[in-house]
Amino acid sequence: MSDWTRERVAALVDHTLLKPEATTAAVTALVAEAVAVGAFAVCVSPSMVDAAVAAAPADLTVATVAGFPSGKHLREIKAREAALAVAAGAAEVDMVLDVGAALSGDFAAVTAEVAAVRKAVPTAVLKVIVESAALLSLADADTLTSACRAAADAGADFVKTSTGFHPAGGASVTAISIMAAAVGADLGVKASGGIRTAADAIALLEAGATRLGLSGTAAVLDGLS
Repeated sequence: MSDWTRERVAALVDHTLLKPEATTAAVTALVAEAVAVGAFAVCVSPSMVDAAVAAAPADLTVATVAGFPSGKHLREIKAREAALAVAAGAAEVDMVLDVGAALSGDFAAVTAEVAAVRKAVPTAVLKVIVESAALLSLADADTLTSACRAAADAGADFVKTSTGFHPAGGASVTAISIMAAAVGADLGVKASGGIRTAADAIALLEAGATRLGLSGTAAVLDGLS
């Protein structure tokens, strides 16, 4: 655990606020918190990108979401939502795939929707939220692997565990291990959902996560030296 210093972990964090009650003031505070702890990015809802960009210094990345949190949006809607957010200044987009399509084995549909968003935001970093806990609890590891590979085939830059809003749960070491094996060194792997302590974060990083989505960032980092 000693190799994972506070500074090193902070540099991998997307400091996140995706609550529906978020206000401009809350997003401004989020940005200030991210700067204070040395986070890599803030992640906010599409309607709050303008506020985040206005508050953020040039060296803080602004990320957003598309098709959030259910993923049951038409692919054209996800693509347009992503494009509007990037036009407003977001540099990264975390899109939610259609979990039902993955569960039914329709990975052609998964690939097509990720490709549609990729085409809409060719310059943005694209992360695909696979809801790993749902795929593992309702299907199996092969389904999670196939979802990750479909995202990779469609041009994603990252696969991401969770929205944090699904009742099946958030990130797990098991899911991260499967996802990292599925994409290899070609894609990043973002762990998000239910990461509340430094021990949680380190376990996920050791399992293969290359980015962390945290809302309680200070509490996690306070467990590190």
